[in-house]
Amino acid sequence: MEDVVLRPAPIPRRAVPASLFAAVGLLLLLAPRFLDRGSLNDIWNVAFGVILACSWNILGGFAGQVSIGYSAFIGIGAYTTVLLALKGVDPYLTLPLAAVLGALFSFLIGLPAFRLRGPYFTIVTIGVSEAVRVFASGVSFTGGSSGLRMPAGSFDFGVNYASMVVLALAVVALSAVLSRGAFGTALSAIRQDIDAAEALGIDSSRFKLAAHAISAALVALAGSLYAINFQYVAPGSVFDFRLSLSIVLMPIIGGVGTLAGPVLGAVIFSYLQIKLLTIPALRDSYLFLYGGLLILVMLFEPKGLVGLWNRLIAAVRRRSGGTDGP
Repeated sequence: MEDVVLRPAPIPRRAVPASLFAAVGLLLLLAPRFLDRGSLNDIWNVAFGVILACSWNILGGFAGQVSIGYSAFIGIGAYTTVLLALKGVDPYLTLPLAAVLGALFSFLIGLPAFRLRGPYFTIVTIGVSEAVRVFASGVSFTGGSSGLRMPAGSFDFGVNYASMVVLALAVVALSAVLSRGAFGTALSAIRQDIDAAEALGIDSSRFKLAAHAISAALVALAGSLYAINFQYVAPGSVFDFRLSLSIVLMPIIGGVGTLAGPVLGAVIFSYLQIKLLTIPALRDSYLFLYGGLLILVMLFEPKGLVGLWNRLIAAVRRRSGGTDGP
């Protein structure tokens, strides 16, 4: 009689990523118990990058609308928190208002800008971002080009760290939910062929505005937490055009329009930035290095690291399939 072998029940395909996601989230939240402050700062920066990359990917990846003006939403969130905190409001109570203002500003941009397509839309977003930076530098209530400082006693790194990690996990989860639902399907149709999507009854303007508002609100929340963490904001930091370029670069490196791509790109980009900024000779040349990295990605693997991984897996399967014949 043959031996009976007990085998565990197969785990559903979606359960493994969900379990891994929960384990990573729990590990990050417990990290302050066993990591030093420097390491926690690095994780904070990576989480910040994940929020920005995944939020941008909702519009730029899922819907194919490339915006290079997302630093405007960071600045709106940051200044909302600082201005209200200076009036005596608890900084964390300003987060909902920052998200709402970011979404409202996205409508002001999107209503006229989404009438344009392709590079014309991208150029408009650059202009809007620069206009907001110039405006913030020239008015008094923002502190002008000198910026503003948060009130004393408004900083608790433990709370800010947990808030940034939770927001990063929430943004990744929301991206997964949106991509697998009807909303994500509509955005995908718009990205592939907007005319065909409209012919099928999809209101492209409404879906693009909704995607823009969601991503802008999330980026504004990250901007608020940025202001609380650094205790200081200025137009040259939160409205910086280089920051907008970095937001776009992260999903491109990892893989635009995918779930894992923006996360992977944000981790690599943030880690490289942290390490390069510690080298005095490379502090002013890191954008040159990132530009070179972008060129390499676009030349050799336009689908990013996720596309490279998928291509390697396909090659391995073809090779194993060719050698497993009878």
